[in-house]
Order: sequence, then C-alpha cells, then structure tokens
Amino acid sequence: MFQQPARACGIDFGTSNSTLGWLNPGAPTLIALEDDKPTLPSAVFFNADEDSICFGREALGEYLDGYEGRLMRALKTLLGSSLMDGHTEVLGRRLPFRDLLRHFIAELKRRGEAGAGRVFDHAVFGRPVQFVDDDPVADRLAEDTLAQIAHAIGFREVSFQFEPIAAAFHYEQSLSTEELVLIADIGGGTSDFSLVRLSPVRAKQAERRDDLLANAGVHIGGTDLDRAFNLAQIMPLLGFRSKKKNGNELPATPFFNLATWHTINFCYTRAAWTEFQDMYRDAAERDKLELLLNLVSERAGHWLSLQVEEAKIALSEQAEVMLDLGRLHRKAGVVAPPRIARADFDLAIAALVNRVGETVETMLASAGVDKARIDTVFFTGGSSGVPALRQRIAAAVPNARAVEGDLFGSIGAGLAVEAARRYGCA
Repeated sequence: MFQQPARACGIDFGTSNSTLGWLNPGAPTLIALEDDKPTLPSAVFFNADEDSICFGREALGEYLDGYEGRLMRALKTLLGSSLMDGHTEVLGRRLPFRDLLRHFIAELKRRGEAGAGRVFDHAVFGRPVQFVDDDPVADRLAEDTLAQIAHAIGFREVSFQFEPIAAAFHYEQSLSTEELVLIADIGGGTSDFSLVRLSPVRAKQAERRDDLLANAGVHIGGTDLDRAFNLAQIMPLLGFRSKKKNGNELPATPFFNLATWHTINFCYTRAAWTEFQDMYRDAAERDKLELLLNLVSERAGHWLSLQVEEAKIALSEQAEVMLDLGRLHRKAGVVAPPRIARADFDLAIAALVNRVGETVETMLASAGVDKARIDTVFFTGGSSGVPALRQRIAAAVPNARAVEGDLFGSIGAGLAVEAARRYGCA
C-alpha cells in the first residue's frame, strides 16, 4: 500500500511494554528498542549507587541485581489518576509524576529514532477505550496529559487511536474475505474491545467510521490480576487476614499497598515501619509477620510482585507452579516453596474475569449485534493469554473462532498503519 517511508510513527505506550512502529518498505514495522527486541518494558530505575537512570529490561535487571535505588513500573496507570499532578521522592529529590512519564516516553522516542535513522515529529499514540471507567472528564484529561507530554518531548503533531482499533487494522492486513471481528485487547492496565467489519476491500478506504460497530473497555488488566492473585495466595502467607492476639483482624491496608505496584514504596517510610512493628507485636501468628518484616526491611516488595507476575504467566501454560520465597526466610533450613495450582489462580481472579466478560456482553447488547454473527475473536495484549479470560470471552461469543495476534506487537503495528494513513509519506 505504501511505497515510500511513512512520515509518522505509531506509539503503543503500554502499562507493561511499549513499542514504536513505522511503515518503511522492506523493513520490519516495529523498531527494535532493546536487545534487538521490539518491546521496551515500561519501567524506569533510578540507580542510587551509580546516580543514573535506566529503562526497560536494563531497569529491571539492575533492580534485581540489588542496586540501591527506586524502580517504577506501570507508568501508564498514572494517567487519569489523582497522582498525575503529584510527585514522589527519588534519590532524595522531588520528582513530579509528569516528569517521570516524560523521561520514559522521551527515551522511547529517542530509541525509535535511532533505530529508524531519522527524526519523528508526527505520531499516532494508542489509547485505551477508557483511561478511567465512567468518568469522561478524567478520561479526557488523561488523553490531554499524554498529548502535552508528547509535545513537550518534541512531537509537533500528535493524534490518538483506540488500541483495539489499531489491532484490527493490523489483523485486517492478513484477511482475504470479509469478517465481523471482536478485537479483544487485554493489556497490563485495561481490557478493551471493538467490534469491527474488516476486509481487504474495506482496508483501502480512508474513512472507516461505518465499519466500527461498537467500542467498550474496563479498567482491568494484568496488573489487576497480579494484585488479586497476590492478595489471595501470597499475602496470607505474610499475615493478610490473620488475627491479632485479641481476635481482631490485622489491618488490611499495608497488604493492599504491598500487592499494588505503584504503592509498594508507601511501605518503606518510617511511619509504615512503625506500623509493621506494631502489627508484629499484636499478631497471633508471628511467624507470618516475621516474613512481612523481612520483606519490608529488604525493600523486596517489587521483587515479590515480579515473582507473582512470573507465576501468573507460567500458569497460562502449566497446571501448577512453585513460588520460591526463600529470600524472605532468614533462618537456616530448607523451606518448601508454596505450590499454587491454576485453579487457585482462576478462583483469585474470577470476579475480575467476570467483569471483563460482562463488558463484552453489554457492548454487544448495546450495539444490537447477535453474538452468533461474530466470525472471529482476535486476541492481543499480553494478558489475553490467561486461559480463564479467553474462556469467559468465548462464552460471550460462542460461534467465533479464536485467533491470536502478536500479543505485544499487534497494536503498535496497527498504529504504524494508521500513522501512515493520517500523515502520509515523508
């Protein structure tokens, strides 16, 4: 379709991973951003030992190697939240959250331009169907904030496309006949759906408004599944929902903070440490609280969250996993890792999975589309591989065949197609 390099790029700034794509004949659409891979994990590490900043896999690696500093992930979840206009303390300095996002997106742009060998000043950014559920004002503010950050790092023109629509355009390039397709984009922060008519003939049309039958989204993604899994299966080992000596339950808030990526650092303040010590003194099961104190004193909350995330991923392929918590046991002796079955994980996330399924059903009902007419469900997004989610969506559209796209690249590739359509060739 395009015989010359496109003028603009497509950027998928994701909760877990980000990509930058560009249509350039004869070259891969997604540009390699780190270690010859097209994905850059959406992570920043402020290294106190080296007084440096690093990104992506390098950021995760330095943190896990034990360097002192501050790891930040799931940056996209800040958009539309009350934290966006706030700040955090990093290496003894005040860092506005807007600057944190600016650091990462500027690095994404820099790496993309280095890979392409040219400067990009036009971009189409992907966005979830809803940054914020049931709050149009906050949702609009989230998009405006992302646009402001993009302009601040050097993009002259910025526009947006819904992420599932971008994935639809990528899938459409493989079609030989017309299909009615449910795009299921389940990422780190949101689950987004679009119902679209796709075909090789329609792909040539500039205006596609009539082909989009419905959009819907809910603010549930992989990080929410991780948190639910963590609270149900891991935090009870550290004292969550256990009792005080007087029979009352221990406070729940510290455990919720430890199970939520962007609030883990709240547990490392002096006030939080005092609260944890009080909990230990009051606890009926001190052996569990001892593990909790070890976790906090070693600032291992992010490490534990990564173990939970890896277990979630493994349970998409395996019936059972063992979670090694040996780092939290300081006493000598062998401690058997807890065994976690997929059924335990499914139970932990059941309420979230059902909300995702209900979102699909409500969208179809609002659009007046018979679920039996849908030909295909196209899955994209890293969390779309969770079996329970796929089964729930399949129940909502029982006659549709399931097609798996590039779980981490379909949106970025589709955004590159959209960028070329909107802004033309260089």
